[in-house]
Amino acid sequence: MSTSGTPTAKPSAKAAARAQAQRERILVAAQQCFVVHGFHAASMANIAETAGMSAGLIYRYFKGKNDIILAIIERQLEEARADVAKLHSSSDLVGGIAEVFQQWQANDPSITSAALFLELTAEATRDPEIAAATHASDKVFRADLASWFARSAAEGGLGVPKQQVATRVLILQSLIEGLAMRAISQPDLTVEQVKDALSQFLPSLLTAQA
Repeated sequence: MSTSGTPTAKPSAKAAARAQAQRERILVAAQQCFVVHGFHAASMANIAETAGMSAGLIYRYFKGKNDIILAIIERQLEEARADVAKLHSSSDLVGGIAEVFQQWQANDPSITSAALFLELTAEATRDPEIAAATHASDKVFRADLASWFARSAAEGGLGVPKQQVATRVLILQSLIEGLAMRAISQPDLTVEQVKDALSQFLPSLLTAQA
C-alpha cells in the first residue's frame, strides 16, 4: 500500500522481464571482471563499463559488490540444482561432465568458469558473509545429489545404499571440482581424454552395489 492508502501498482510483466534481463547483464559483466581483476581489484566502475551501463543504474539492482557476489552464488545454485533435477538412472553423466569441462576451457562468461569458482572459493576464506552463502549453497547441492544417489531406479535414481551415499557424493563433487582445476592448470587436456578417464571411473561410482 502507498502512504495515501492507494494500492501500489505491481510492476508489469514486461517491466519485471526487463529488470531480470538487466540483473543478468550485470551478473555476466561482474563475472568477467572478477575473473580478470579478482574480487578486490574489480570495481563497480569496471563492472559498469563491462556491462555498458552507468554505475548508478547498477546500484538500482545491487547494493554493492558483495550483493553481486551473493547473487552469483544463488544463480550458480539454481543452475546446478536444475542440472541435478534432470538426472536419472540412464543419464549420460560422462558426456555431461565432459561438456561442462569444455565450457570451463572456453571460459564462457555466462556460466561459472573454473577461474570464477576458484575466486569464489578464495573469497569464502576471507569474507564470513560469502563463506556462509557458499557453505549453504553447497549443502543444498549435496542434498540434491544425495537424493539422486539414494532414490530407486524406478524413481529415476541410482538406488545406492544409504550408508554409501555421502561417500559417493563426496567423490563425485571432488572429481568435478578437480576437473575445474585441470581446466586451468592443464590447458592442453582434451575433452576426449577427460571422457576416457571418466568412462573408466564413473560406472563403478554410479552403480547401486559397492
